[in-house]
Amino acid sequence: MTPVRIGIIGLGRMGQNHLRVLSLLAGADLRFVYDIDVENARRLGEAANVPAVEDLDRALADVEAVVIASPTTTHEAYIRRAAEHVSNIFVEKPVTDALSSSLAIREFVEDRSINFQVGLIERFNPAVDQMKRLLDRSEQVVSVDFVRTNKLSARITDVDVVTDLMIHDIDLALYLNGPAIAVSAHGVAEGPMIDYAAALLTHENGRFSRIQASRITDKKMRSIQATCKDMFIDCELLRKEITLSRQSEVEQRPGEPYRIMAVEEKIEVQPREALQLELQAFLGSCRGNPVAAAAGAREGVDAMVVCDQVLKAILGTIA
Repeated sequence: MTPVRIGIIGLGRMGQNHLRVLSLLAGADLRFVYDIDVENARRLGEAANVPAVEDLDRALADVEAVVIASPTTTHEAYIRRAAEHVSNIFVEKPVTDALSSSLAIREFVEDRSINFQVGLIERFNPAVDQMKRLLDRSEQVVSVDFVRTNKLSARITDVDVVTDLMIHDIDLALYLNGPAIAVSAHGVAEGPMIDYAAALLTHENGRFSRIQASRITDKKMRSIQATCKDMFIDCELLRKEITLSRQSEVEQRPGEPYRIMAVEEKIEVQPREALQLELQAFLGSCRGNPVAAAAGAREGVDAMVVCDQVLKAILGTIA
């Protein structure tokens, strides 16, 4: 595959991760980095041997694709600006900072047939890939629970915990369980932003998703647990470990409390960096080889729709 000529807009934490990975991928010809902090862009660009540019439009005219990893509030403007020059756009989640503008962007990129990918990175977590295979093989899934906590994420001040953290698991809930027909939620606000949220999604296929996201919990956790009639699946996303429990037997002894014996199986998950897999998928799609797991404009907006429902439900309880 001919390397894709690509640039990066935004060099915050995620932008720097994109710079690190794209600098190493054979399928990427990284032509420029851009950030409103010119000195920071120059320093990071020099370290990666990539030009830092100040004339963004001129730089965009020289590439085929762009990664937008700037603050969420700037996404819409950069997407529209980039679309004047390139036909392949990757934007970090969420699509924009509001549902209305995300819907407008979806229509905008679809009308222009832009190859558009949203950075819903957990789809590329190798443990999630295995989890989806297990759930797809089971016809007896009852519910799936998602937990995501990260106190460090409190540094993000332009979005609430739903749009910052929960969106990943909302997207996974839709990816693993299908469309949602009902949403309920409650939450806690520490200051102007919601920092703890819990949501219940009811899906068209009868499954339930329970989702918890927190920026006030002192322990970092990322997990998915699925209750099925034929097994229980425990998926640790940070450690990339999956355990199956099934074939439970109850052992009863006279005069003693009963105990449940369960057969446990460990599912091997190959260690791979999710961002590398995600960017490889984007580069492949730029050459006409899309990957099913990638989230496009429609999937990105579907997650935003549920985020909006969750936020409205929470605001209705704490107003």
